[in-house]
Amino acid sequence: MIEPRVALPSETDSIPDAPAVFLLWAGDGAPYLARTALLRRRLRRLLSDRDRVSRVLNLRGVVERVEYWPAGSQLASTLIHLELARRYFPEDWPRITRLRPPALLRLTLDNPFPRLMITTKMGRGLYFGPFPSRAAAERYEAGVLDLFQMRRCEENLAPSPDHPGCIYGEMNRCLRPCQQAVSLDEYRGETARVEQFLRTRGASLAESAETARDRASFEMNFEEAERLHQRTLRIREVRDLAGSLAGVVDLLSGVAVTPSAEASAVELWFLISGSFAEPVRFDLSETAGAGQSMDQRLRELAGGIRGSGAPNLEHLAVLLRWHGSSWRDGEWIGFDSIEKIPYRRIVNAIGRVARR
Repeated sequence: MIEPRVALPSETDSIPDAPAVFLLWAGDGAPYLARTALLRRRLRRLLSDRDRVSRVLNLRGVVERVEYWPAGSQLASTLIHLELARRYFPEDWPRITRLRPPALLRLTLDNPFPRLMITTKMGRGLYFGPFPSRAAAERYEAGVLDLFQMRRCEENLAPSPDHPGCIYGEMNRCLRPCQQAVSLDEYRGETARVEQFLRTRGASLAESAETARDRASFEMNFEEAERLHQRTLRIREVRDLAGSLAGVVDLLSGVAVTPSAEASAVELWFLISGSFAEPVRFDLSETAGAGQSMDQRLRELAGGIRGSGAPNLEHLAVLLRWHGSSWRDGEWIGFDSIEKIPYRRIVNAIGRVARR
């Protein structure tokens, strides 16, 4: 995070009246942390010489210095506020930030008989998300399970021919590993298909279904072609249930293009492997990048981007809140990896955000 700007309480009039995150430091104890759309106005209210009986918090005579971070966008403000809350309030930051961990879909690959489950924690296995709510994750999970024959039970299986099974086995919607109807390798094969479906966001199953449909149509087997066409439509519906953000969390990448606190600039917030890197400021002034195209400058800036190496659930929660909000003040562009950045799309997004 960038270094803060520092001011004394007596210098309030010189502080910009712009969006910012700020800390008020007293002699002892924890600082006062907040964010605001109008910094100077907020500080005047907190540090004014008004009647002490007022119900509004007054810190005049207590605060020794002010530290503040200008924020050009709601995304910047939220991420800066999150980092400061975790740093200075390690026990209380969830209440301060009001962030809830996002819902994720987990494929329990470490289990002898893998299954899907909804969770808000990271551990072993394959994680797909984030989803805006647990209900959204459950709808996607149910859609995926309808396309495959993976078990839906939550018990730790002890396969036996005498196992009573369940209704899904009777409906031929489960391979019935509990009753030893299939071998461990056969069940693992079905699990591998589910894993590939998640890793490709449904493309692996959609492509095979479309190919089979076209073959049946070419062979004039129209009943089979219609059945396969309905299956391709169902696969498309399930893919759409994932939303525009969800993917394998370890590989989730993209960039948020937002306004900057500096004039004639925008900020690029790269999400690499599920975690935001330090923001990159893209200067749009007339003197910036003389002799270089925007595409060339963007490629040079992106070349230095490095992720933290591990997904950050708080960052994903911030992204979900910003992306799905009515007050989103920028554009989101997702991509598969840092090697496949769509530079032309980002350049176009920079132009649109700058014009706003």
